Amino acid sequence: MIIVDSGFFYACLDASDAHHARAVGFLPSVAEGWITTWPVVTETTYLLQARLGQDAATAFVAEVGEGSIHVWDIPQAAGQRMAQLMAQYRKLPMDLADASLLLLAEHLNHGRILTTDKRDFGAYRWKARKPFVDLMAGAGA
Repeated sequence: MIIVDSGFFYACLDASDAHHARAVGFLPSVAEGWITTWPVVTETTYLLQARLGQDAATAFVAEVGEGSIHVWDIPQAAGQRMAQLMAQYRKLPMDLADASLLLLAEHLNHGRILTTDKRDFGAYRWKARKPFVDLMAGAGA
């Protein structure tokens, strides 16, 4: 399973996004399995609705509902851990969606991610010391 961030989802759907062509090149990787979290789904839906309109947001939610994008249910007990991470990375700052993806990496025991956020995911460390592997960065700019 590949972890997926909001920026990647948005770039796939907005042809005017600077990352669109590279993001679309990763669409075949959905066969390996994409996984994200509910905070990322919420953030993506908000961005799509605000920038591309209701139809784009609705289509994305329908795709999630069909199950082609797996959504990890964050254990309620992880709320304190996410708050700690947000405090730890406050200078970036880390938002709830990013904190949830760091927890997901710890749960999966890997940090392979599709993201357009090189700065933040370049700085974050899951299990305190392990860096994310930004698959889009490896594809060239």
